Amino acid sequence: MNKAQYTVLPEDAGQRLDLFLTLKHPSLTRSQIQRLIEEGLVKVNEKQAKASHKIREPEEIDISIPEPDAIEALPEPIPLEILYEDSDVVVINKPAKLVVHPAAGNYTGTLVNALLYHCKDLSGIGGKLRPGIVHRLDKDTTGVLIAAKSDKAHQSLSAQFKKHSIKRKYIALVHGVIKGEKGKIEAEIGRHMSQRNMMSIKTKRGKTAVTHFKVLSRFDQFTLVELTLETGRTHQIRVHLSSINHPVVGDQVYGGKDRISGVKEPKIRKVIKKLGRQALHATILGFIHPETNKYMEFTAPIPDDFQIVLEALKD
Repeated sequence: MNKAQYTVLPEDAGQRLDLFLTLKHPSLTRSQIQRLIEEGLVKVNEKQAKASHKIREPEEIDISIPEPDAIEALPEPIPLEILYEDSDVVVINKPAKLVVHPAAGNYTGTLVNALLYHCKDLSGIGGKLRPGIVHRLDKDTTGVLIAAKSDKAHQSLSAQFKKHSIKRKYIALVHGVIKGEKGKIEAEIGRHMSQRNMMSIKTKRGKTAVTHFKVLSRFDQFTLVELTLETGRTHQIRVHLSSINHPVVGDQVYGGKDRISGVKEPKIRKVIKKLGRQALHATILGFIHPETNKYMEFTAPIPDDFQIVLEALKD
């Protein structure tokens, strides 16, 4: 059990207890902090308090954080394309169809299983089923992904993601022709009110989400765009593009699948159907190295199946 104690200072007074502790422990999410509070592992002046408690000077706050769970996902000899690796981090070019971590219905054959086989020394902070994982790409999204090999690296990278200081650029092919050269989509994202496996901008408990886009190429019924994430919400790019009526081509959940029947050219319809996934690729990832404090940036080229669609559009 890791323990810490804080004395509320004048500049901290008035904050919610859960927010104060989230800022003090950037490697933990706010929901994780709230869970610790509910479990009685946080005390204010030696008494239990609610997450919504407004802290006051000079209250004493004690927090106890359990040790990370032992890693239980099993190593599997799944091939990986390693872009970079040292004793702290490993950067991967993730292929399509590879789930990042075990979950219901996918307890084997994931990136975590592959990393456990390849690395041997993966950070355990992510818990039994998510060791080393500090961010995700959807199963059908390809591109650059970083994992932590040490606890220090995990904490550093988690803090960078929380501060939105990680550089992330994506390439997407979307339905429709976008008129402007660039733009910003700013709309809160949360759980869909009726479809709980989906995210939506129409939600009761949305979180701030900002996506910047730049047009790279225009085609008859499509636009190729570069996207930069200012925040990192679940399905953010797919939800935001769908919200402006330009869903990602091939997106089975947020409208891309429904638009395929309206594609004029039979040849284009055929290559999109053959792609069988959303045309979304994480092309650039930049971060401050946890040990050297130097900025590092990695690029992954557009994968062949995505490139085939683009070549067909150019013909």
